[in-house]
Amino acid sequence: MRKFASLLCLLMGFSIPLMAAHIRGGEMYYQYLGPGSGSGSSRYLITLKLYIDCFQNSPGQLDNEVPFTIFDKATGQQVMNVRAPMVREQIIQYDPQSNPCITNAPLDVCYRLRYYSTEVTLNNSALGYMISFQRCCRIAGIQNLVAPSDNFGATYFCEIPGTNALPDAYRNSSPQFNPDDAIAVCFGSYFRFDFSAVDADRDPVTNQLSDSIVYVLCEGYTGGGPGRNSQGGSCFNCPSPDPAAPPNPATGTYTPISYRSPYTGSAPLGLNASIDPKTGLLTGIAPSVEGQYVVTACAYEYRRGVLINIHHKDIHIRVADCIPLAAALAPNYSFCDDLLVTFRNNQVNPPGTLHIWDFGDGSKRDTVAVIDGETLHPYATAGSYTVKLIVVLAGQCIDSTTTIANVWPGFKADFDITGSCILLPIQFTDRTTASYGAASKWSWDFGDETSSSDISAAQHPGWKYGSTGLKTVRLIVESNRGCIDTIVKNNIEVKDRPTITLAFADTLICSNRPVQDTLQLHASGTGVFSWTPLTDILHANTPDPLVWPGQTTTYQVTLNENGCVNTAAVTVRTIDHVSLNAGPDSTICLTDTVRLQPVTDALYFSWTSNPASPISDPAIRNPLVSPVSASTRYTVTGSVGKCAATDSRELFAVPYPIANAGPDTTICFDDTARLHGSMVASRFLWAPANTLSSVAVLDPLAFPRQTTAYIFRVNDVLGCPKSVYDTVIVTVRPEIHAFAGNDTSIVAGQPLLLQGRGAEFIEWTPASYLSDTRSAATIASLPDHFTYTMRAFTQEGCFDLDTINIRVFKTAPDIYVPNAFRPSGTQNNLLRPIPVGISRMDYFRVYNRWGQLVFQTTEHGKGWDGRLNGQLQSTGTFVWMVQGTDYTGKTISKKGSAVLIR
Repeated sequence: MRKFASLLCLLMGFSIPLMAAHIRGGEMYYQYLGPGSGSGSSRYLITLKLYIDCFQNSPGQLDNEVPFTIFDKATGQQVMNVRAPMVREQIIQYDPQSNPCITNAPLDVCYRLRYYSTEVTLNNSALGYMISFQRCCRIAGIQNLVAPSDNFGATYFCEIPGTNALPDAYRNSSPQFNPDDAIAVCFGSYFRFDFSAVDADRDPVTNQLSDSIVYVLCEGYTGGGPGRNSQGGSCFNCPSPDPAAPPNPATGTYTPISYRSPYTGSAPLGLNASIDPKTGLLTGIAPSVEGQYVVTACAYEYRRGVLINIHHKDIHIRVADCIPLAAALAPNYSFCDDLLVTFRNNQVNPPGTLHIWDFGDGSKRDTVAVIDGETLHPYATAGSYTVKLIVVLAGQCIDSTTTIANVWPGFKADFDITGSCILLPIQFTDRTTASYGAASKWSWDFGDETSSSDISAAQHPGWKYGSTGLKTVRLIVESNRGCIDTIVKNNIEVKDRPTITLAFADTLICSNRPVQDTLQLHASGTGVFSWTPLTDILHANTPDPLVWPGQTTTYQVTLNENGCVNTAAVTVRTIDHVSLNAGPDSTICLTDTVRLQPVTDALYFSWTSNPASPISDPAIRNPLVSPVSASTRYTVTGSVGKCAATDSRELFAVPYPIANAGPDTTICFDDTARLHGSMVASRFLWAPANTLSSVAVLDPLAFPRQTTAYIFRVNDVLGCPKSVYDTVIVTVRPEIHAFAGNDTSIVAGQPLLLQGRGAEFIEWTPASYLSDTRSAATIASLPDHFTYTMRAFTQEGCFDLDTINIRVFKTAPDIYVPNAFRPSGTQNNLLRPIPVGISRMDYFRVYNRWGQLVFQTTEHGKGWDGRLNGQLQSTGTFVWMVQGTDYTGKTISKKGSAVLIR
């Protein structure tokens, strides 16, 4: 039967209606009904609230009943699979008329809620149960998921705790989240979404509401669907796996959906939105891109300080392209820095919104908000002011709000912490300072994740943590002048024992009797200190005893913080003399800096040099020195208490070799330069080698094709082992491409403008008939055919030549077109006009026998190659039309025909 169900489910996985992507969230919760009929069992009512898109047209996900699969959390094995019928249905939809001052209010914020319930009886167990439902599919185009988002299914589950958490944990009903989900969230605007939950559990002894809830944003999970079923259940491509896949045995849960950066499960709407861990209110600034966003909230349920359950709600929140009109100010501003304060409307309003500010000191200001309605206001004196903001849009929509601005500069919150042991209350001491008034109200949040009552209003409270680890403590202080400041200290460590800090854990002492040293040990921490052994020690019950052991001794210190104990140890090794070796004599390069490294057991040092030479710190073990003489002796005295020894070493400093690669030079493209290196050294080498005649001669030939830096490296054998480098730059001028212009034709008496290019300097030869032989642009007035040579050159003498041939017709200006051409030939292979005395070609057009335009141009020298759309045309007659303007401004138009010969 299982095989048949799996096959049927697989076939159903290819049904389009069943795979419709219309799920928009879900929550599964349970209610404890009392003991079961059998011994050691309990009855529960399991309910699934499924959010469906209101606007779907197919019945694919409107199931009349759904499967619930129950797993044993201890083994991960399926306990039972039950069917839950739909018990009721509800439509919740945002009403745009509820706030007419929202521009472009969303019309599609609508959820079709379907509730499925069934009753089950389960044996009370140590680890409890997980009840799962899986379904395909989520909707397409979800903004904070990796595309395609409609490939992600969903898994909704709840967990019934076992007796390992608390003996009565199985008698638990899970929280239920607030159902007010159909609200307008406008992109880039302040919003508020209620994720608070109600927990009706009562303590069986006191009959008081017993469970506390801490809210966090968390990951959603994938489920049924194409390739997205969870941990390999029996029905991989099912829209509704039956039974559901078991949780991952390694994590105890399901595969998270894949979020698109920068979104995550803990920041599904970006970093500007967060959830209040105590109230469950999700607030902040919505993303700036409209669309659907998956948001999952987790309610951590604590009973008597013990976490017994984590409850999930998954919903798709619609961020619309609406813009609300609102005046939104913080309820209480504290300006504790100076008298120049900044007010900002926390709501981005529609363009053209008028902001009317009353600052409470007799001054007012009207501003038209461009972005955020921000304004600066300087107060003359300190004080508390009532600030009012009125926003008006088009003279119709109006909203206003007031707030208190406490302008009391010089108010700064701070606190100290004493203690760190989990066994004892940690003391918090307020250190707030105020230039005006005094601190009068305190609100502490100790960051204890095991308790929801980790708060205090005392000035100097204490708190005993329920777990070790790093804590975040927040203090909000209010002065009697209404000024508020907040300080948060992260990484406050709560430990299972007090911290002992030792000045050192291993040291030496000289015991060359009768020369006997006394050493002071040092430890720091909070509590009472005691040291052992008690031999050769004075003040053993202080953090700083004196010791004088005659042999190597380990002293143990115990720190007792009101019964919270920690220990540490200091080893004092004894010596009867100091061993010291300053190191061997050696040779270095003159002006180099080296580190002296003596081999010694000394603790204190004193260095000197002869002759005098810079020493970075004469009192440390390994100073840096820079000898300035050919020979310098460095002497060190090392000591341990009253024991001392002296040794020295000599450093010989040899000058660096000298390298000179010669002066930089410039050559023409494809030319050669000779390098001129010189040195005071024993050997050398040039690089790069590929454009040098030789790397082993001082004056090689260089023939680079582009500007190149040649490195001249020299070395010596006199003792300085380091290479010295010098560089010569050979600049290669770009290749010159002289262009005197295309060959052309003119008529007698027509002045011709020659325009050459190719380099910064131009010269024309011969000089006959030219207005200027040294200018790129010159006028030629020719009586007959003529040829000019143009020389383009640089100041370094690099040059290139080009010629231009000019034919002079002793006729009126005209345009000549040949009557035949052969595209496949070597000559006359283009049909092109030959302009004589024409300064501008207006057009040249060629048509086939059907009047189709096959070619046109306005450029001199361009012609038709006999092809249309890349295909060579057949032999035949083609009609041409040409028009140009001669140098006198007269228009010349001609037309005719030409034969294409193949």
